[in-house]
Amino acid sequence: MKRVRLGNTNIEVTPVGLGVLTIGYTQLDLPLDEGAALVRYAYDQGIRLFDTAQYYETYPYIREAFMDLDCSRDNPDRPIIASKSLVLTYEEMEEAIQEALRELDLDYIDIFKLHEVRQDPDWESRAGAWQCLVDYKARGVIGAIGVSTHHIDVAERMASVPECDIVFPLINYAGLGIRKGAEPGTAEEMAEAIRHCLDAGKGVFAMKAFGGGNLSGHYRQALDYVQSLGVHSIMVGMGNEEEIDRLVSYAEGTLPGDYVPDISGKRIHIDQGDCEGCGNCIDRCPNKAIFRNENGLAQVDGDVCLTCGYCAPVCPVRAIIMW
Repeated sequence: MKRVRLGNTNIEVTPVGLGVLTIGYTQLDLPLDEGAALVRYAYDQGIRLFDTAQYYETYPYIREAFMDLDCSRDNPDRPIIASKSLVLTYEEMEEAIQEALRELDLDYIDIFKLHEVRQDPDWESRAGAWQCLVDYKARGVIGAIGVSTHHIDVAERMASVPECDIVFPLINYAGLGIRKGAEPGTAEEMAEAIRHCLDAGKGVFAMKAFGGGNLSGHYRQALDYVQSLGVHSIMVGMGNEEEIDRLVSYAEGTLPGDYVPDISGKRIHIDQGDCEGCGNCIDRCPNKAIFRNENGLAQVDGDVCLTCGYCAPVCPVRAIIMW
């Protein structure tokens, strides 16, 4: 698979990457050997960008998958691993970086980001964590630093932050999960922010092209839209080899133009780690299939759910996913 340079960095990535969240405990919760085999399968099919996070608890899968590979920074064919952390302080970020290096059995990590930066004052409140990333990059322990975000205003701001190498924004043609301050944002507004980041030389790889799976029935449309924005890579969470094969086929230009996936076996789920219990999905569900569980969070009754997808657009934190 071809490689592209990630903005002004010296890191080269494939045009599609594997989001490792899907195989972890909050979603498929695959056994270690199965999850590791899937990560390795993606590598063997040509994918070279893998995104994880401290919060995902998926480092063991990646370590197991690549234990027999040369993952040193001198190997141009190494898997490019990107991680991130939700922490606020310098000390917490230092611990997060050391945890990643230890759990992945690395002495260097290509990309590390602030995880899910929201509207002000979130950026300011995480100044300590950001300074830690800046320092560790200067020490040569991290190759590039940046942020992941669902927020248009944050992506726009990063275009003018000189230390920021990487922006990892949420973007899909339907605008599912996109935020602007405390309110919903649009795909057009996020696309404009992405253009500004690209113009500023930032490396941009995109998340949630399928809106958490809710747009997977429009497979080509979803990927074509995000690709048209000029991003360097599209990160996709996948749970089996067939999905990996399909994405690789798309990236290599061999996927039939009229391809339509079979999504009849997919079901709506609500990620309990992301849900904030706002109740919007409960109010929107036409079949009363969503309820509050004992933790006050939204949960889907699979026996009642029609898989209509009406709930997904009203979720402010894109906690509603389909797999």
